[in-house]
Amino acid sequence: MEFLIEYGLFLAKIVTVILALMVLIGFIFANREQLKERVQGHISVTRLNDRYEQFKETLLEAVMEKHEFAHLKKQLAKEKKAEEKALLKKHKAAAKRKGSKAASSEVGAKVLQKSAPEAEPEKQAGSNGERKRIFVTQFNGDIKASGLSHLREEITAILQVAEAGDEVLLCLESPGGMVANYGLAASQLARVRSAGIQLTIAVDKVAASGGYMMACVADKILAAPFAMVGSIGVLAQLPNFNRLLKRHDVDYELFTAGEYKRTVTMFGENTEEGREKFQSDLEEIHVLFQHFISEYRPNLDVAKVATGEVWFGQKALSMGLVDELKTSDEYLTECAREVELFQVEYKEKKNIAKKMGLAAEAGIESALTRLFSRLTAWRHHAQ
Repeated sequence: MEFLIEYGLFLAKIVTVILALMVLIGFIFANREQLKERVQGHISVTRLNDRYEQFKETLLEAVMEKHEFAHLKKQLAKEKKAEEKALLKKHKAAAKRKGSKAASSEVGAKVLQKSAPEAEPEKQAGSNGERKRIFVTQFNGDIKASGLSHLREEITAILQVAEAGDEVLLCLESPGGMVANYGLAASQLARVRSAGIQLTIAVDKVAASGGYMMACVADKILAAPFAMVGSIGVLAQLPNFNRLLKRHDVDYELFTAGEYKRTVTMFGENTEEGREKFQSDLEEIHVLFQHFISEYRPNLDVAKVATGEVWFGQKALSMGLVDELKTSDEYLTECAREVELFQVEYKEKKNIAKKMGLAAEAGIESALTRLFSRLTAWRHHAQ
């Protein structure tokens, strides 16, 4: 038994050393690459309609008889060909109408504009007569809103081709974080609305604090029934080690120019005046947060929901924080029958150093997660 314990401790030491080396190597290579010119990424586009059709075809092939599936496949191919032919005919007719309008005189155009009522656009058609297009992108937020660098590139790419009648769907997951970062992320989404493109945001898990700051920009917010929404508030916390330093005869000196350059610190002795100013700053940010939400959701009683609380989907719907209970998967599969779906993703090329660093990070995170799960299970078993 003693041998097994010693062997286990030996293995634990070996694993610790290997993990430490992996982290060190990844850190060194990552920092080396930061000195080099950043490799430019690229936009990747996937047609989701093809993906859904492939899923459907694979399942049908598995559940149907061979001859039945062959017959169905031919029938579907004919229908697709007929649909493409009809769409091509529609494009030609639209182009012909556009040419005839361009040839008409300016006076005649003005007369027609005054006399003829505005035509209602087709429900599932873009401004060019084609099927409506939905551009799908994702944002998985952390405290620093690190996905912002990719989001801004994706929005820029989409706005190069999107037209009136198209739509942008953002699948958003974020518990919030730094005010300035999430404010900029929300501003990136505002570009879509400013361009006259419909913006829909789907929340499957969480859109809290800065996450909801982004979500409120949308024309329509979808939320899963158990998605967590809200947390309209501001949070700041920090430890203070001043008494500990004094106990060990360590002096901490802070030099500033400007009365409120530093209101509270981790190592200095905080004053009541500094605390009041810091709290005042938080209140000001909270007011700005509420005004921002009111601008995009004027019918929402912001004072009622700006308490820092989080609500699940059903309650969030009744309070006006979201517009519909629906998952992103449900929304996309419904739309796939009538519109063109394109997933847009900005991808950066990862060199070997970055891959090693990410692998080390993922390995440590996975090990810690497993350890925490086992400790939790052991605790429940002990009770």
